[in-house]
Amino acid sequence: MGDGQIIFDKNQGWVIPPPKEPAKSKEEFKKEREEKVRWLIGHGYLRSERIKDAMLKVPREDFIPPLYRDYAYLEVPLPLPGEKATISCPHSYPLFYEPLGLDKDHKFLEVGLGSGYGTALAREIVGLEGLVVSIEIDPLTFEFARKNLENLGYRDIILVKGDGGLGYPDVSPYDRICITAACIEIPPPLIEQLGIGGRLIAPVIEHGVQNLVLLEKSEKRIIKKVICEVLYIPLKGRYGVSEE
Repeated sequence: MGDGQIIFDKNQGWVIPPPKEPAKSKEEFKKEREEKVRWLIGHGYLRSERIKDAMLKVPREDFIPPLYRDYAYLEVPLPLPGEKATISCPHSYPLFYEPLGLDKDHKFLEVGLGSGYGTALAREIVGLEGLVVSIEIDPLTFEFARKNLENLGYRDIILVKGDGGLGYPDVSPYDRICITAACIEIPPPLIEQLGIGGRLIAPVIEHGVQNLVLLEKSEKRIIKKVICEVLYIPLKGRYGVSEE
């Protein structure tokens, strides 16, 4: 996850609206944001009050490059600075965060900073006593997100430029982990850094199909649940997907 010509990206499998100069006002975006939240509730994506409040508060348009800003609340991914980088469709965030059970006071690790939008949502959801750590491997994408978050006053998030598959053990264990890129397997370091009773969600490639998979970690085993089919760019780094 417009007006005019729609471009289909054969490599990534979605349509990209054409770039245009931004024209919408702050009030128009606020109205679209409220309409999108109602749509997400009506379609069963959004149930948690904390996630709903975060989506109403965080201005998604401020995390999108200017030439795509007016498309902020369309259900299409939009291009970001960096190699094949995108901001996911609006519904993708509750699609991940609802089954994850992301909530107040959680210590949350995000693999794939992207635009910083999901990071800001997570920060609002976990609240002042929670912690958000986000890792991004692409330096251009990292810098774009860092500036977006700083401009909106999110300065207490731990941002890490590096290989997300390795996690960030310095402040582990985590209550919740979210991987926003498709992987062949869940990177073992991330499972290690997930606390007992914690949950991890990720797109996992199985038989050529990407399934959104939820893991729950107990003292004795890992419970796996497939939620739905999705489409995400491949994970990069040591545990990344070969594109050969």
